Amino acid sequence: MLKLRDVEVLDTFAEAFPMAGVRLVITAITDRWAETAAREFCGNASSVIGCNAEAAIEGVVSVEETPDGRPGVKVLAFAFDDKKLEKAVQSRVGQNVLTCPTTACYDGLEGELQSSRISVGGGLRYFGDGMQSSKKLGEHRYWRVPVMDGEFVCDDRFGVCKGVGGGNLLLCGVDIEQTLTAAEAAVAAVGEVSGCILPFPGGIVRAGSKVGSKYDKLPASTNDPYCPSVRALTESSLPVDCNCVYELVIDGVSFEAVQSGMRAGLHAACETDGLLRVTAGNYGGKLGKHHFHLRDLL
Repeated sequence: MLKLRDVEVLDTFAEAFPMAGVRLVITAITDRWAETAAREFCGNASSVIGCNAEAAIEGVVSVEETPDGRPGVKVLAFAFDDKKLEKAVQSRVGQNVLTCPTTACYDGLEGELQSSRISVGGGLRYFGDGMQSSKKLGEHRYWRVPVMDGEFVCDDRFGVCKGVGGGNLLLCGVDIEQTLTAAEAAVAAVGEVSGCILPFPGGIVRAGSKVGSKYDKLPASTNDPYCPSVRALTESSLPVDCNCVYELVIDGVSFEAVQSGMRAGLHAACETDGLLRVTAGNYGGKLGKHHFHLRDLL
């Protein structure tokens, strides 16, 4: 049996899958407006099971690091392929960044991670109704779209990485309070790791899912082996005295980024009281090619 600070760690693996990802740097006149635009962009972007993308804020960018010298926020967004990603990012930037006071939007993905490129500003420029203009600085082409407080500036194209989606940890605890404390500690630790995000609300999932359902229209349904309230109705996977399970789902720009995030989350969670077991979700290797073995995170 594997253990970390007296918490049982099952010798299993989290099964993740390839995704296409982008990093956006959203800037604005103040920190508040940059964060507002970023949070609106990330709305309803928890799971590609029911959303057009998975997205979350990666971190803050200092004025020394942003392209226009203004406060900025980094956002990572992922979808199954370039085409779906382009559609989702264009839609979200158009609805929630272009419309937000004083914002601009830039490609934030490092060159070595880029495997392809998608159009973002190049698609949104038409909102300018023929009065838009472009400017090329170095290798970047920017579109300038007139809006009512000046202009919206956006990179023409954004780099796409071969990302990884679905890294996960299942935290099994004594009760809601102690398990939530462990999950919150894990979220904070993952947040310190560059290149990965937790796309669910607050980074924590209470409605973990399994593939399939008794209802034909549903591609996924509640992960009943980890639902304490239905122990008597299903084949439970819960340890004795476990009355709450929270899941962390981690997406990242690379295998290494997700692995680092999972490692940080695992160690932080196991430093709290009331956690009984940490495990991970997989489907025997049938879902995705990326396998994160918990043994390797110890």
